[in-house]
Amino acid sequence: MIEFPKDIRFKYSWRKYQQRVFDQLDRYLTDGHLHVIAPPGSGKTILGLEVALRLNQPVLILAPTIAIRAQWIQRFSELFLSNDEIPGWISTDIRKPGFMTVVTYQALHAACNNLCIDETETEEEIEETKTENSDNRNLDQIVKGLIEQKVRTIIVDEAHHLKNEWWKTLTKVKNQIKPVIVGLTATPPYDVSVNEWQRYLELNGPVDIEISVPELVIEGDLCPHQDYIHFTLPTADDVQSIQTFRKNVSGLYLEIKADETLIFALENWAVWIEPAAYLEWIYENFSSYAACLIFLKACGREIPDGHLEVIGDKKFNVPILDYTWIETLLQFYLFDNTHFNTFQEHQRKLENRLIHHGIIEGKQVSFWHNKKVTGFLTSSTNKLNSIKEIADFEYQRMNTALRMVILSDYIRKEFYVNASENIMELNKIGVMPVFEKLRRNNPANMKIGVLTGSIVILPKTACAAFEVLSKAAGCLKINASVVPFDPDYLLIQVEGNLRNSIIQLVTAIFQAGGIEILIGTKSLLGEGWDAPAINSLILASFVGSFVLSNQMRGRAIRTQKDNPGKTANIWHLVCIDPTSVMGGDDFEVLKRRFRGFVGVSFQGKSGIENGLGRLNIPDRIHEVKEIALRNKETFIGAGDRESLKENWNTALKSGVALVEEIRVPFSDRAPYQKIKKMYLNKTMAYLFAELFFGLLSFGADMVRLFFRSLRYMKTPESFFKWLMLAGFLGLIFCGKQLYTAARLYLKYRDISKDVFQISNVLLKSLIKAKVIHSDPSKLEIIAVHDSYGAIYCHLAGGTTFENSVFIKALKEVLEEIDNPRYVIVRKSRLFSFFSQKDYHALPEILARNKELAEYFTGQWKSLVGPCNLIFTRTLKGRKLLLQSRMQALSSQFTKKTGQVNKWK
Repeated sequence: MIEFPKDIRFKYSWRKYQQRVFDQLDRYLTDGHLHVIAPPGSGKTILGLEVALRLNQPVLILAPTIAIRAQWIQRFSELFLSNDEIPGWISTDIRKPGFMTVVTYQALHAACNNLCIDETETEEEIEETKTENSDNRNLDQIVKGLIEQKVRTIIVDEAHHLKNEWWKTLTKVKNQIKPVIVGLTATPPYDVSVNEWQRYLELNGPVDIEISVPELVIEGDLCPHQDYIHFTLPTADDVQSIQTFRKNVSGLYLEIKADETLIFALENWAVWIEPAAYLEWIYENFSSYAACLIFLKACGREIPDGHLEVIGDKKFNVPILDYTWIETLLQFYLFDNTHFNTFQEHQRKLENRLIHHGIIEGKQVSFWHNKKVTGFLTSSTNKLNSIKEIADFEYQRMNTALRMVILSDYIRKEFYVNASENIMELNKIGVMPVFEKLRRNNPANMKIGVLTGSIVILPKTACAAFEVLSKAAGCLKINASVVPFDPDYLLIQVEGNLRNSIIQLVTAIFQAGGIEILIGTKSLLGEGWDAPAINSLILASFVGSFVLSNQMRGRAIRTQKDNPGKTANIWHLVCIDPTSVMGGDDFEVLKRRFRGFVGVSFQGKSGIENGLGRLNIPDRIHEVKEIALRNKETFIGAGDRESLKENWNTALKSGVALVEEIRVPFSDRAPYQKIKKMYLNKTMAYLFAELFFGLLSFGADMVRLFFRSLRYMKTPESFFKWLMLAGFLGLIFCGKQLYTAARLYLKYRDISKDVFQISNVLLKSLIKAKVIHSDPSKLEIIAVHDSYGAIYCHLAGGTTFENSVFIKALKEVLEEIDNPRYVIVRKSRLFSFFSQKDYHALPEILARNKELAEYFTGQWKSLVGPCNLIFTRTLKGRKLLLQSRMQALSSQFTKKTGQVNKWK
């Protein structure tokens, strides 16, 4: 068999973006690649299958998990074939390829290396699997089989999540077969290193088309939706445990700070005694070195001049010894075996104490983060109360129209009992505890069901529909029994080959309303499962990666053919650490996930962007009163689905594309409105205003004194002496304001203007480096600041890839300096009197070539101002690098630069 059967075709009409791809397919494939980026729910699988059909040659499809592998086969059978039977020419064994071979990346790697594997079910489990270094000893045999099968197309699904060894294997297969590569992904790795990005492009080719969530909402392929967070606190026992841990940590901190043996060890450390002899070590281990200085200073020791000379700042303001610095110190002292060998007994005892108190886990010192504390938060049983509140709220609003799905990490079968009553304490999060929480108190008679790989429970009211559907599907031997502790529910026996059929049957019942709340595992329903009727989703999962979270979220935002007014609420559960002003680890994980979630913003005018900031979460969210108030406000917003539609419509009209930008925050040490006068276009006015009002204030007293002194001014000399005295006193009085204003000007110039000029320098350099290929006349730097003082900047007119490279490079220039090859020393001067030096890293993509580095410097001098280019791999350069890390202006920003996506 060398081509698809003639009668195979897609049964429905194409979405607009899919049709755009097909219209331009020949052009896209001129380089042998098709690279498509589109969000979950956009139909990438169907697009990939149609491309394979149009290429009409044997195809290898690679998927990240077994579940997604099954989805490819299922979609093909349901949507392209005249019957649902899987044809014999589809293979799931890479060692025995068929005309269409569908396998996981892990299976391909294992086959090429003769490895025995147990293919994992979910993406996070794959990430935890240890990958063996391999020699591809069986690769030639696998390639031979593919060539004999005449495989000339390879479809790679979400390829950027592969491990290094899998990349190597896949690249070798590609190089030998030389196929057409169809790359499909929802989350391109824009945030990786240049080398990783280049590797990604070598496999997938340049991005041909990128579709955003707003575009699909406009086209009616995704529905208006919103993310909501329901906050809770740990149980009283867990709070007590967390507080006890914090108290113990605080006590240990004070004990270590007073540990005379540790202090003695550091004071007799060769680097402390003679730093000039260990400059290279200091430059390579700056954090450890700084931590030792900070620790000894906190212990009352004076820092010798030799260290101040190394730092290059005799007025160096030593930071406070906080948990971060003491962690760095102990990490160095305990686990660097080359400096403190004579203190091994003390090291062993100290390490054991820290392990005992949970401060060391896996040779990693952490005074703030603790595995047990994190566990109290992520798996808090108070989240069951959140689920109950959300379910009751949504049912009150939607009634029988509610189609809610609740996804959890584990089934927790032990909470299903064979007794007439189930009174087990619900002390864990999982499918069965959630079911029990909702079942035990269900006055509204919500129709609740369970769908997992081993437990399926249906409400008794859905029994008749289930029997009809079962017979229609040819499933005649399904065993059902009454749930022993509740006669209103049936337990369906899941056996062998019936599993997929039962999933389809339960899904059909859910779609039709026989089940209103369906509870399942993320591994079964989070990847590949499709039920367009979902209008409310609760993510009760705390193990999943961002990719899996995005896939689960994608289940809910799809449109429904017979329900054009559909909207979707996506609920995220967070347990706040009341001892942390940042909210704790559970909240931090959610912040990271939200970087990939795009939606309507609650801030100001309706806009569309990514990140948790769009939900306008208050800073005091760790306070009990604030949590209750925020949850109340969230329910009010979640209940107004009509406004959600309007907000999407308004926001969509405000832009035409989702733009990736760099966000440069203003210093949060004071409100922006109070200190924005320090910007360049305001500074001079501020300076003179300060002088004017200072002189006016001073002058009022001087005028009174002048008139009192008139009777003593008998000669012109007396009058002039009085003026000289007044001027001298005025200089003293106003000098401080003048100095302060000048210093603030030098420290806080008009950053938006600076970013714009620096961006132009960078753009010219990237064009010179042939990283950006678009017509320069069509490229434009957009840099604006908002009412909070944050600067937003992006490159308009180029490709998505070019803007991402630009953003990443600009971020390197503006962020705190780490260890770049080149540093730009920027010089500023006011009235030829006050001077200031700022330090910026030369981006990695330019620093590899001296000619490009010098070109960047020349452009900087032309557009930004005076500067020097310093190569940091010399002794002089290392010393300046150390100084720059201490003094760089970027370190003044407590909030770091970041990347955001906005609809513009």
